[in-house]
Amino acid sequence: MKQSIRILLTDDEAGIRRALREILEFEGYTIIEAVSGEEALKILEKDSIDLLLLDVKMKGMDGIEVLQTLRDKGADFPVIMLTGHGNIDTAIQSTRLGAFDFLQKPPDLNRLLIAVRNALDRSTLYKQNRQMRRRISQVSDIIGSSSAIESIRQAIKRVAPTDARVLITGENGTGKELVARWLHEYSKRADKPFVEVNCAAIPSDLLESELFGHEKGAFTGAVRQRIGKFEEASGGTIFLDEIGDMSASAQAKVLRVLQENRITRVGGTSAIDVDVRVLAATNKDLVEEIEEDRFREDLYHRLNVIPIHVPPLRERRQDIPILARSFLDELANKDIVFADKCFSDDALKCLSELPWSGNVRELHNVVERLGILSQTNIIDKNTVELMGTPRKSRESVDKPSLDSFIEESDGFQEFKETAEKAYLIHMLDKHDWNISATADSVGIQRSHMYNKMKKYHIER
Repeated sequence: MKQSIRILLTDDEAGIRRALREILEFEGYTIIEAVSGEEALKILEKDSIDLLLLDVKMKGMDGIEVLQTLRDKGADFPVIMLTGHGNIDTAIQSTRLGAFDFLQKPPDLNRLLIAVRNALDRSTLYKQNRQMRRRISQVSDIIGSSSAIESIRQAIKRVAPTDARVLITGENGTGKELVARWLHEYSKRADKPFVEVNCAAIPSDLLESELFGHEKGAFTGAVRQRIGKFEEASGGTIFLDEIGDMSASAQAKVLRVLQENRITRVGGTSAIDVDVRVLAATNKDLVEEIEEDRFREDLYHRLNVIPIHVPPLRERRQDIPILARSFLDELANKDIVFADKCFSDDALKCLSELPWSGNVRELHNVVERLGILSQTNIIDKNTVELMGTPRKSRESVDKPSLDSFIEESDGFQEFKETAEKAYLIHMLDKHDWNISATADSVGIQRSHMYNKMKKYHIER
C-alpha cells in the first residue's frame, strides 16, 4: 500500500536528505528529492505527491515562502516542516499557513514516522469526506460543452481552493448561484456552512439585521437576540446574491466587515470576529451603478478580486440541447415525467433557436412543461412550437393603445388605475420581474411596489 504513497523531501542539506530517505524508503514510501524551494515548486507543477517534508531555512526561497505559495495555490496535501533552528514564532507562522506538523532536525525516528502516518491518515480522511460530500451533494453539475462553460469550470477549480473573493456577474437565470455553490464545494471550507443571502428579497430596513444579527430590544419586535448570516457562515462561505440591490448603509457595513473580519450586531457594542469567505453576484452593471452613485466603488473593488461572468444562453446555443436532455433525464429520475420521453433532433434545433430571455431557468421550466404535457414519448418540433415557445417578444404582443384606455374607462379614476397597472406590468417585464429593480426605476419604495401589485392583482 505504501508503494503508491509519494513523499517530496525538500532540504538543502544532502546528509539530512540521505538519512530521511533511508528511513522512509525502509518503511515503503516512494521518495522524491528537491534541494531548494524553487526546485520543489517546479516538481509540484508537473507531479503529484501525498506529503511534503519541507525545510524552513534554505538558500533562495525558504520553507515559509514555499508554504505561502502552496497555500495561495490551494494545495491539498499535508506539509511537515523541518528546522534546525526552531522557535515558537516560526512554528506558529507555519501552522497558520497550514503546516500539519513542525519537527526539529535531526528528527527522532519514532516522532518522524508518527507525524508522517498521522498526516497521511488525516489527508486520506479529508479526501474521503470530500468525495462522500460530493456523492450526496444536491448541487447540480455545471452542464455544457461551450468554451465559455469550460472556462468557468477551469476558473472554479483554480479559484475555489483559495479564500479570494469572487464577483459573479450575469443575467437573471444564467446560473450564478450554481457557480457560487461549486466554488464552495471545491474549497477547503466545503464541510462548513454555505449561507445564501438574497439582498433583493429582504427589505433594506431589515437587511442589516439579517446580515449582522441583532441584540434583544435593538428595535421594535426584537424580542430576543439573533445571530446574523455572517456569524452563521463563520468558517464557511457567505453568498451575497443581487449585491447591486443592497442599500447604501448596508454597503458601508459590509465593506467594514471585509476590511476588519468582524461584525457588530444591530443594537450591540462589542465586535465579533468572523472567518468567512465572501462570494457575491449581481445582474447589474456595477460600474454603471457606481457612476450613478448607487454603489460604492471601494466595496466593488473589495468584492471584485476574481471576476467570473456567466454568459446568457443565447451566447452559448450549443449548450441548449445538452441542457434540455439533462433536464429531461433529471425530471425522469424524480418521476415527474415518464422515463421514456426524449427530444427529436428537430425539437432540439427549434429549442436552440429560441431567444431564452429567462436563460437556463426558463429552459428548465419549458422542458418540464414539455415533458409533462407532451402526449407522445418523442417530443417533436411541433410540440415545442405549440407548448414550449418562451414568452412572446415584446414586438408581437398586442398592447392596448391609449385611445382604447380612454374609450373603455368609466371615469377618470378607472382610467388612472388601468393606465397605472399597464405601466407597472410593462416595467416589471422590462426588469424581468425583479421587484427591487422595478421599484427603483419607477421611483417608489419596494414595499409600495408590493402594495400596488396586490391592489391590481398583478402576478407574473
